[in-house]
Amino acid sequence: MSHPKEPEPGKALSDFATGALPGIGDYYSATQLRADRWSVLSDVAEELAVHGVDGRKSKKLLKQAEDLIIALTPIETYWAFPGAAAFSYMHRLLEQRKIADFSHAVRRAARALISGAYRRRTIHLTAEESENEDFEDEASLSPDARALGRPYFEVLIVDDLNEHQERWLRSRLQNARRPEDAYIYEPVIVPSLEDALIGILFNHNVQAVVVRPGLALKSRNNVKLLNKYLRRGGADEDVDALDPEEYGAETCRLVHSIRPELDTYLVTDRSVERVAAQDLGGCRRVFYNQEDFFELHLNILRGVNNRFKTPFFTALKEYSQQPTGVFHAMPISRGKSIARSHWIQDMGAFYGPNIFLAETSATSGGLDSLLEPRGPIKKAQEAASRAFGSKQTFFATNGTSTCNKIVVQALIRPGDIVLVDRDCHKSHHYGMVLAGANVVYMDSYPLHEHSMYGAVPIREIKHKLLELRASGKLDRVRMVLLTNCTFDGLIYNVERVMEECLAIKKDLVFLWDEAWFAYARFNPAFRQRTAMHSACGLRRKLRDPERKDQWIAQSEALKDADDEAWLDTRLIAPPDARVRVYATQSTHKTLTSLRQGSMIHVYDQDFKGETEQAFHEAYMTHTSTSPNYQIIASLDVGRRQVELEGYEFVQRQIESAMSLRRAVTTHPLLSKYFKILTLSDMIPSQYRESGVEAYYDAKRGWTDTWDYWATDEFVLDPTKVTVTVGGTGWDGDTFKTQILMDKHGIQINKTSRNTVLFMTNIGTTRSSIAYLIEVLISIAKDLDDLLDDASKMERRSFDARVKSLVEHVPPLPDFSRFHTAFRNGNTSEGDIRSAFFLAYNEDNCDYLDLDQALQEKLETGEELVSASFIIPYPPGFPILVPGQVISREILTFMRALDVSEIHGYRPDLGLRIFTADALNAVAAQLK
Repeated sequence: MSHPKEPEPGKALSDFATGALPGIGDYYSATQLRADRWSVLSDVAEELAVHGVDGRKSKKLLKQAEDLIIALTPIETYWAFPGAAAFSYMHRLLEQRKIADFSHAVRRAARALISGAYRRRTIHLTAEESENEDFEDEASLSPDARALGRPYFEVLIVDDLNEHQERWLRSRLQNARRPEDAYIYEPVIVPSLEDALIGILFNHNVQAVVVRPGLALKSRNNVKLLNKYLRRGGADEDVDALDPEEYGAETCRLVHSIRPELDTYLVTDRSVERVAAQDLGGCRRVFYNQEDFFELHLNILRGVNNRFKTPFFTALKEYSQQPTGVFHAMPISRGKSIARSHWIQDMGAFYGPNIFLAETSATSGGLDSLLEPRGPIKKAQEAASRAFGSKQTFFATNGTSTCNKIVVQALIRPGDIVLVDRDCHKSHHYGMVLAGANVVYMDSYPLHEHSMYGAVPIREIKHKLLELRASGKLDRVRMVLLTNCTFDGLIYNVERVMEECLAIKKDLVFLWDEAWFAYARFNPAFRQRTAMHSACGLRRKLRDPERKDQWIAQSEALKDADDEAWLDTRLIAPPDARVRVYATQSTHKTLTSLRQGSMIHVYDQDFKGETEQAFHEAYMTHTSTSPNYQIIASLDVGRRQVELEGYEFVQRQIESAMSLRRAVTTHPLLSKYFKILTLSDMIPSQYRESGVEAYYDAKRGWTDTWDYWATDEFVLDPTKVTVTVGGTGWDGDTFKTQILMDKHGIQINKTSRNTVLFMTNIGTTRSSIAYLIEVLISIAKDLDDLLDDASKMERRSFDARVKSLVEHVPPLPDFSRFHTAFRNGNTSEGDIRSAFFLAYNEDNCDYLDLDQALQEKLETGEELVSASFIIPYPPGFPILVPGQVISREILTFMRALDVSEIHGYRPDLGLRIFTADALNAVAAQLK
């Protein structure tokens, strides 16, 4: 069957009866296109069944059905259901005008795709086969019923076969199946290396790839929306120069680099010994020529089972079923204290029995200990390490705040200098206090008009390091601590940051707070900007002999250069630099886990020698001896999920956010009151080398070149959508609580003075996005009605509110400096611990109102020093820390704030500051 010519972007395939079907160019992903085309095809087939081939609408309906079939033809080659044979059968029915049979087959296929029924059983498309079949909707099944079914997946087989050879291959795989197999799979056969790359990026059902010797190089499809996948996540490498004998090995390597969680198997007719010695990525097995299909079948199942295993969750389930007599300090264990109660039966009814059956203590035996794991918890953490690409992974049951403190305490000694992102999470600031670090705060670039900070430019980080080098303090610098990605979605070029810093000090440790970025590992573009992936890549780079020569040449060129030259140069790390990287992730925030489930990922070359014991002590310090086993089990299951379907869920998460972007940008009423902040709004041009300005533009459509993710200093996480609401006359906090939550039941977290942040996650559905858009349209219509009925004075009041939110926004202050009483020398690091504990003595502190008198004190040159953390919410970052000098800019910003809460500030007393006597006493001790 010939491939269709793709319609122009923005145009529908045909003048469909619904009049609402978007054109191909309106879709961000082929997955959404496929779902919508099948839905419309089902509707058209239904109408054809009613009107027949001779009705007034029949000609138009037949043309629509033909167009849809042609449009779906190249798409369906990458999916096992309904499959090439069944799809050809439906097309023949249409050509032969067997409309009743065509309508029946299409409706059943479409319904099975929507419900997921094809994952549980064979779907019969003919009326004779299906008339007695009980058609279950997956969504209507109970969790227990769904859990009993065998999980379904698809295997991508790469080989250029004719129709006869393909039938033979399918039959051999079919014959290898056994009733006792734990999983069920169907093959998808594609002819070329390029089709394999499209397939693993387009078809989220694929869990294994079998590469056979007859594969071709290039894809024969000409659908732009499919070929976009070749440009995503590094799948656009030039393969034209490959020799045919290299196709198989290169396919395995590329599949592993793009989706490392997939199992790959290579079948070759060449010397298996020589092939196995090549770089095959993560290829699990090499088979010679006419392979044993049963052995291949077993390997495919075993590979999926390795990812499916949940050591601790399985152990916990087994434990819950054991008869146990409870004689330890947990009355709730086994639910006994609830079952015997006359007053708390509702708790047992609400939670169900299993949560109590699985409740126990680590000291009672039968399971593993989080503090000293040797059994299923240890195995679960090893599986998580494999999934997230770390050397070691540790579970935490009390959130990433504790993870941050564990890492800091393990690595920082009193007096060590740490470079910290000033607007990072408060747990880092408190971690510095506990560790006794001397803190150098780094300023992010400000986004004044939206009352939010961006991220710390690499030039700022290098400047602080060079400043400390010039002062002879570089030996004391221990760590660089940054947030990636930020709450607002700004993502660093992680590998570049680490390499340039290591070029100045080769043994730096990096802590990346990835609280909001745990899902990034499971998307090819995102992965390249994660801490663990970047650490692995940097280590490989440092081993490259060519890189060593480049470093020698650069070192010679910079030998007598001033700091400005170092700042202007893209620095290369020395080959003997140590890769020491830590990442903390809030699994519960962005993946599947119970509240407070978090992980620490480690890629530290010196962990075993220098850090392991200190890390163990820090872990013991901050981890409860009574950890919640349900949280640990949820971390184990969450890991299983992302290894098996993380790519699918993250892709849908991105698609949802992109749909929201397009809807708000193109809707005339929404764009009147709301604006989605684009890349150019969030990232100044000097940090966007590519010049890319937006993910979606109403005139140009989608920006789908992901190359800039490898080059630009900062990129924007598309799943985080910041919307300006100043045009509504409501500030961000009011819009969040009184409009979105109270009126419409929409929950969000982050706001600024004039923005709200909508974050999609792996649980976001298209229905959720549709509801949000409906709500925003409703709000906009209400505002239109309100302004239309408003008096002249009411309209003037509204305009004034908008102006105050959009134009009269107080500028964000930079970090001022630490007072000299908490500094040692002329560099910017400060002893935040001494300042923090000095405030424990109330005689050392005083309070001042935020009034004109305080402003006048500053104007006369009097130094006022904060005795506590001051954190306005929103925006939620500390504008003052203990020991910091209060600047006029900070005071102006605080007085202009109209937020509901300022943590650390008491309105009844004022701003807490150190007395002059307390500061003088500390300064005297330093002399």
